[in-house]
Amino acid sequence: MGAFPVELIDRDLQDDAVEILRTLDDRITLLRETNATLEAIAQALFKSWFVDFDPVHAKAEGRQPEGMDATTAALFPDSFEESELGLVPKGWRYVSLKEVTAIFDSQRVPLSGQERDKRKGIYPYYGAAALMDWVDSYLFDGVYLLLGEDGSVADAAGYPVTQYVWGKIWVNNHAHVLQGKSGVTTEHLMLALQQTIITPYITGAVQAKLSQSNMWRIPFLRSSQEVSEAFGEAVTPLFISIRRNYEQAQTLTQLRDTLLPRLIAGQLRLPEVQALLNDRDTAQ
Repeated sequence: MGAFPVELIDRDLQDDAVEILRTLDDRITLLRETNATLEAIAQALFKSWFVDFDPVHAKAEGRQPEGMDATTAALFPDSFEESELGLVPKGWRYVSLKEVTAIFDSQRVPLSGQERDKRKGIYPYYGAAALMDWVDSYLFDGVYLLLGEDGSVADAAGYPVTQYVWGKIWVNNHAHVLQGKSGVTTEHLMLALQQTIITPYITGAVQAKLSQSNMWRIPFLRSSQEVSEAFGEAVTPLFISIRRNYEQAQTLTQLRDTLLPRLIAGQLRLPEVQALLNDRDTAQ
């Protein structure tokens, strides 16, 4: 075989490129790890309040609930009562998911792969379990919970496939499009469903399906309005940070991919990229 000439950039430029890419990757990794931590905090708080009933147990034993101020602790009962699904804090009750959920399924529009190829754009297109494509328009604008309707409906343990999405988006007809209502935030709704086994509500031997009518049969533990509002106030800042960090990570990923050809060609130096990153940090 003949030899092919390969043009190499200067070693200093190579070192600059490696350092720039490492800096961007480290920032992206940190943002993603931070989001995982924030989501874990929200999940732990939900489990403490609405699954393990830690504040109620503490008050029933004459103790002050841990990590909670007196005003918030006063919102919780100090005893339990029977329900159709076992003991619950006094005054709380299980209701149909429909009572706390707004649904927007009628606004969904499926697009075939061929149609999406003709409509490439900047708006995310979601399916039952994941982001599938990018298209030139959107159907929804806000913060939503997507719940798989058919195909990818539940994981191996029976918990629902959920997607937390926001902004201008398009959703096909394989995911229910939901928001919380009646004092229950969309984030509260998501955390509750993530703790719920939905296998009894799924039909279909060949392809799993969670119909709207069966979805409404899923029970939701309704606390007092005051506890629901307090929980929303506690977790909403976490999810605002999650959304902001995700968008920053996406921006840095796009920046990295855009800069890569120029770095390989030796057209950018480290000080230039650092100045660009500093400008972005200042603008945020």
